[in-house]
Amino acid sequence: MNTMTLWNITAWEFAALAAAALLVGFSKTAVSGANTVSLAIFAAVLPARASTGVLLPILIVGDVLAVLTYRRHAHWPTLWKLFPAVAAGVVVGTVFLVWADDAMVRTSIGAILLFMAGVTVWRRRKAEAGGAETDEEPDSVATRTGRIKARSYGVMGGFTTMVANAGGPVMSIYLLSAGFRKLGFLGTSAFFFLIVNVSKVPFSVGLGLIDGHSLLLDAALAAFVLPGALIGKWAVDRINQRLFERLVIAATILGGLQLLLR
Repeated sequence: MNTMTLWNITAWEFAALAAAALLVGFSKTAVSGANTVSLAIFAAVLPARASTGVLLPILIVGDVLAVLTYRRHAHWPTLWKLFPAVAAGVVVGTVFLVWADDAMVRTSIGAILLFMAGVTVWRRRKAEAGGAETDEEPDSVATRTGRIKARSYGVMGGFTTMVANAGGPVMSIYLLSAGFRKLGFLGTSAFFFLIVNVSKVPFSVGLGLIDGHSLLLDAALAAFVLPGALIGKWAVDRINQRLFERLVIAATILGGLQLLLR
């Protein structure tokens, strides 16, 4: 794999990757989807395809910290409905990576993110105009509509997380549209991404995206994830629900734009 080793990057490049790792920790415990900025930084410093393999273990470290922080708030009925569809999306994403170039990957994912962000904003404005209140519990995944929504977002989440580690914004939009409150959102997404990202490791190794060089760089960067997670935990306690939702949607739109315009 054409992955730069720790000794092949400059001090400024390493500092940029360290800042991106810090942001991964913050996004996992505060504003999910914000790590699309980390994705952009990794892709700018490292070869585009190789950067996904370097970033994946960093994301897993953040997932572990998020699970330790919010494990009591996960909504498992939603998770069980999502996993089969996500698995299908990961397989489709793996096949897509075999023949798609970087430009096609960025354009496809950017368009998906912007479309879903637009739909979510429209749905929420429509609900507010009708005077609807958000419940403490998410939409039921036992209904036909809930199952269809879970499967659709699950496939898109699996696809985007496999091809560019960009599943965060997709699942953020799904969880918001399902009516998750702040802690339930963070707890459910923490378990979701820990399980999904760990399951992606064999695929990434098989594609040559993870090797000894990338893991060495990961070992040096992992230490920066913890302070980011602690900052995120401190910040999320001070963010109200409405601001939280706006930040998540804004991060999704930013991620979609940077993928399309990069």
